Amino acid sequence: MAIQIPADAENCEVRCGRKKVTLTNLKKVFWPELGKTKRDMLLYYDALAPVLVPHLKDRAMVLKRYPNGIHGEFFFMKRTPAHRPEWMRTCSIEHRSGNVIDFAIADDAASLLWIVNLGCIDLNPWYARCDDVNRPDFLHFDLDPVPPAGFAEVLQSALLLKKFLDERKVESYPKTTGSRGLHIYVPIYREPVQKEVWRVAKRIAGELAKAYPEAITSEYRIAHRPAGRVLVDYNQNAWGRTLASVYSLRPRKEATVSAPVTWREIERGISMTDFTMDTMPARVAKLGDLFEPVLRAGGRKRLEALQ
Repeated sequence: MAIQIPADAENCEVRCGRKKVTLTNLKKVFWPELGKTKRDMLLYYDALAPVLVPHLKDRAMVLKRYPNGIHGEFFFMKRTPAHRPEWMRTCSIEHRSGNVIDFAIADDAASLLWIVNLGCIDLNPWYARCDDVNRPDFLHFDLDPVPPAGFAEVLQSALLLKKFLDERKVESYPKTTGSRGLHIYVPIYREPVQKEVWRVAKRIAGELAKAYPEAITSEYRIAHRPAGRVLVDYNQNAWGRTLASVYSLRPRKEATVSAPVTWREIERGISMTDFTMDTMPARVAKLGDLFEPVLRAGGRKRLEALQ
C-alpha cells in the first residue's frame, strides 16, 4: 500500500507494513528547476519499491547523500548511521585495511525509504549479495561518451556490444544511466570471484576497441582516451565499485532515472529525458519490470560463455 505524506508537512511518520519510518525536511527543494522536493523523491521511490527492492535486496548499499539537493555538495557514506532503526538490517564487509564496515541494506519499502530520507538521490548497491560479497551475480559495462561523441554514439556502440554477446548466445539487458550513457548487464552464475569477472570484462572491452577503433575505446586513463569515441568501461566491475541502481533517480536537473530499456528501443532511438521521475511510474505500470530477467537464476551464463 502506498504511503501517505501530507502535502504541507515538514516532517511526518509513515507506516510500511509493521514498520514505522520517520521522514524529515519534506519541503526541501531537491530539483530547483522542476520545483521537486524531498517529498516528491520519497513518493517516487515508494511507488517504484515493488520493482526496485528485488534488485536491492540482500545487497550492501553505498550511501551517496545530497542533503541540500542536486546542486548542493554530496558525500559518500559506507557505514550505516548509528541512529538506524532496530529493524534495519546491515551487511558486514571486511576491507583490505582490516576494517569491517556495516553497510545498510534496502530489504523492503521501509528500509528503502529510510535510506532515501538520508538524502540519497541515487542508489548504489553492491554487485554481489551479502552471503558472498566477492562473487557477483552479473558482469556489466558502463558505456560513456568521450566528447564530442554523444548519446547517439552510445546507442550505436551498445548495439556493437550486443552483437558481440549475441554471437556467443549470451543474453544482455540495457538500461540508461540517467546521465550520459548506458549500462549493459549480463547475468552470470555466482562462481567466479570479482577479480575474474573484472578480467573478462576488461578483455571484452579491449576486443571491442580493437574491432571498432573509430567508435569504441577501452582506455581507462582520461588523458589518453581518444576524442569522439565511446568508452566501454570495464573497471566498474572492480571490487567495491558501484553503479546507480536500476530505477535510481539521478542528480540531474531533469530528474532523470536509470531506466531499463529494450534493445528495440535502442535500435529505434531514445533520449535520456524520456525517463524521469514523472514518467517512470506509468512506464512500469504498463511494461512491468524490464530488468526482472537479470534476477532469474535460469537466465544466467557461466563466465566461460563470454570467452
